[in-house]
Amino acid sequence: MSGKTLILGYDAVSSLGTDLEIQWRRAAAGESGIGPLTRFPYGDDFPVRVAGEVEDVDVRPYPFLQPREMAHWTSPIFKYALLVVHRALAKSGIDITPDVAPRVAVTFSSAVGGQDAVLKADRQMIAENKLPHPFANPNSCINMVGGKVSILTGATGPICATITACATGVTSMIIGGMMIQQNLADVVIAGAVDFPLVEPILAGFATMNGAYRPKEGRPHEAPEKVSRPFSANRRGFVVSEGAGAVILASPDFARAHGLAARIEIAGFGMTSDAGHFVAPNPATVERCIAVAIADAGLTSAEVDAVNAHATSTRIGDKVEADALTQIFGAKAPPTSANKSQLGHAMGASSAIETILAIEGMLRDTVLPTVNYEPDPAIHLDCVPGTARKLCQEFVLKNAFGFGGCNSCLLLRRIA
Repeated sequence: MSGKTLILGYDAVSSLGTDLEIQWRRAAAGESGIGPLTRFPYGDDFPVRVAGEVEDVDVRPYPFLQPREMAHWTSPIFKYALLVVHRALAKSGIDITPDVAPRVAVTFSSAVGGQDAVLKADRQMIAENKLPHPFANPNSCINMVGGKVSILTGATGPICATITACATGVTSMIIGGMMIQQNLADVVIAGAVDFPLVEPILAGFATMNGAYRPKEGRPHEAPEKVSRPFSANRRGFVVSEGAGAVILASPDFARAHGLAARIEIAGFGMTSDAGHFVAPNPATVERCIAVAIADAGLTSAEVDAVNAHATSTRIGDKVEADALTQIFGAKAPPTSANKSQLGHAMGASSAIETILAIEGMLRDTVLPTVNYEPDPAIHLDCVPGTARKLCQEFVLKNAFGFGGCNSCLLLRRIA
């Protein structure tokens, strides 16, 4: 990356809470946001019982989220996307005035989108022979969340949806950084949102053997114990909800507006597996990590910590762990798996996890991997159980998605 991209503000909601400070405190304390699935009723034969649900948020302080304003935007992706973007912008200190707006881009995206709206319309047609609401399609249009972000903020620069499945959040930051480096924008509103707790999506992940289920004939376990990345007893991911927004800017823009940054994107890597549609390719995963480190002008020994993708699947965790071992050798940096606490919020996960990694860099803390039971086939320091004090200048963030979409960031603390 020629030149660097600054991170000026960020905000998130996750299963750990809707206030970022509370989310950090809970994460640092080793708590879990995973609980019983309550988003819809289900019978004894429904395969999924646990989820990472986001609590409702008080919208009274936000005029743009009032019932009259949001009446047609029924999918929760819009409410929470607009909330985190608004708060991230406020924290950044950027005022998108008419003279600034043409140089503000939007890459804020979603991996799943508002499929709940289409499902609701379909059920209504079957049950009531009633045609869909005029906003059913706009709610489900997967790039519409970026459009709504543009409308909220007044940003009129380039806009695109960086849909790369579970890597969407990190990819949105990489593409945003490219826009800044190519002088297409001075500021980019990046990030992702996903609220995928919908019956067929959850059931579909279960039939793919992706979502957590107990062993045949075994009782269901406590929800907070079932997300177990890198662990010998891992049995799939826990589907969650969430949103994360990250405000990027060029150094020149920050300097001209008197804005100070404490974190920058020092490098990135992107690769495609060109293999199986869900099983990762070890060679291209490893290359993605290596490219990100090289793009930052670093050696592997200079990376202080890793924020892993680590979904808790049998194959995915092993491939990522092997790639890290190949890159770093026997003494890989401390490696956190935030999904052990958050669950897997699809494309939003990597945005939320990047934000937690940034907070850890600023607080000299590496978050824990909870529920960890060592796997003799995985040779990583997974920061088991409790958070660890560690000064970090450089942190690697991994994100890998269905279809073989690999995106890695190298973050640097600059203050």
